[in-house]
Amino acid sequence: MAHNEVAYTTADGNDYVAHEATYEGFIRLVKYGTATVVVILALMAIFLT
Repeated sequence: MAHNEVAYTTADGNDYVAHEATYEGFIRLVKYGTATVVVILALMAIFLT
């Protein structure tokens, strides 16, 4: 039995608002985490050489 609809868009219980909030939090964590590592490496290059 073939379905023409995508199950994820029609399934009950999908919380897209929470999904998008989690994704935005993940992106923010990666962005600021990367910036923090770059700053730490720059400070190490300056003060430890």
